Amino acid sequence: MSTRLMSEGLTDLENPSGRRGTVPVTVAFGDGIGPEIMKASLKVLVQAGADIAIEPIDIGERLYLSGNTSGIGPEAWDSLRRTRVFYKAPITTPQGGGYKSLNVTVRKTLGLFANVRPCVAYQPFIATKHPGMDVVIIRENEEDLYAGIEHRQTDEVYQCLKLISRPGCEKIVRYAFEYARAHGRRKVTCFTKDNIMKMTDGLFHTVFDEIAADYPGIENEHWIVDIGAAKLADTPQAFDLIVMPNLYGDVLSDVAAQIAGSVGLAPSANIGEQCAMFEAIHGSAPRRAGQDVANPSGLLLAGVMMLAHIGQPKVARRVHNAWLKTIEDGIHTYDVFKEGISKQKVGTAAFADAVIERLDQTPKTLCVAHGAASKPFAVPQARPTKPAKKELVGIDVFVHATKPVDELAREMQAAANELFALTMITNRGVKVWPDGLPETFCTDHWRCRYLARPGKQFNKAMIVELLKNLTYTGVDFIKTEHLYNFDGEPGFSLGQGQ
Repeated sequence: MSTRLMSEGLTDLENPSGRRGTVPVTVAFGDGIGPEIMKASLKVLVQAGADIAIEPIDIGERLYLSGNTSGIGPEAWDSLRRTRVFYKAPITTPQGGGYKSLNVTVRKTLGLFANVRPCVAYQPFIATKHPGMDVVIIRENEEDLYAGIEHRQTDEVYQCLKLISRPGCEKIVRYAFEYARAHGRRKVTCFTKDNIMKMTDGLFHTVFDEIAADYPGIENEHWIVDIGAAKLADTPQAFDLIVMPNLYGDVLSDVAAQIAGSVGLAPSANIGEQCAMFEAIHGSAPRRAGQDVANPSGLLLAGVMMLAHIGQPKVARRVHNAWLKTIEDGIHTYDVFKEGISKQKVGTAAFADAVIERLDQTPKTLCVAHGAASKPFAVPQARPTKPAKKELVGIDVFVHATKPVDELAREMQAAANELFALTMITNRGVKVWPDGLPETFCTDHWRCRYLARPGKQFNKAMIVELLKNLTYTGVDFIKTEHLYNFDGEPGFSLGQGQ
């Protein structure tokens, strides 16, 4: 082990038999409370018989502050690519300075497309308003707004691109149905906002319906995400497994974990075709660091998921049932301790010891853990996408201007010619020319749409001509977006108000 880890008193994590395990696992001890809860979790896993070889790596805050804006170095990448299994404690990302989220970096770089978060209530031992809650949320992990492609375009307007791909949708939706079938889940629900984002979220919903047809034995349904979120918060027993695009899944998996009992109890698995990462869903809580009070449960249960993933389900069951018995016996850390329910308030290390004392015991009231999937399944791959007939039909030109829309329209019309014409101007997606309403509030960011005149075919030479004309006119165009039909269907949205 590294000098840093030895100095933290972590050398007692060797297998009790004195030999290193046979399954290499890359381990990051993290920042804040990370080292404490990782030490406690690994102690339980090893004592339970986990056959793992720990490869510690140094990532996170220390690397960020040393000038590595990604928070991870080449040696860590080498370990991850070699072991293909990552057990990670929470990381602190410094605020400001252009630092990247290490979680997003690892997930996207290693292709960890599926985020799996079980959200389970442990009534009556952990306080909750939803005693029967047992929901798995599967979140797409690589796309959506988390592509992180952002620009400032004018004095007033910033943009973030929402990217949704058919291969990305196919992989996550099929994974959700395969997971449901393997784990005996009866229903898969899809949440999107395709009543507004008809193309991006619409694609996710369309792919969901297509793939659901391949699983006739599993019930399927779709909810608009806002009312679905309300239903999840009020009546979580109405759901079994929910699959969502990235942003909705990130937000609602935390909500689901909290209403189940506590975010501090929730584990997370990030699954890819080649690698997997296991972590708690909570943060590094630096204010609690070094106090031996943090709850290691989320990270420990992530370790249970890891053991199942690497083919050690018996050890996973042993740890999981011991943890359930500990919770059932009222041995709780401060965050879930409640007078009248809990029996003993303990710290991080003592909680781990209590779990170890209960190895080979099972809960009496809570449901006994029976382990991983009854039917192992391969991580699905997307099918090749059939190329469509792609036809250029126009262009949207985005403009920075503070003048009235009628004056802007005259300038934009002056750049047209006998081949193409200005057909529409929108502001934040609302049509304001022609026939706009004076009540519409406008910023300094405009979308101006040009289409070929009747009987003409739009081409890229027209785009060059248009932009040259706009340059001569003095228009401050800041971005363009080509407009295409795919197999005759528009591949672009219309402005609101049309």
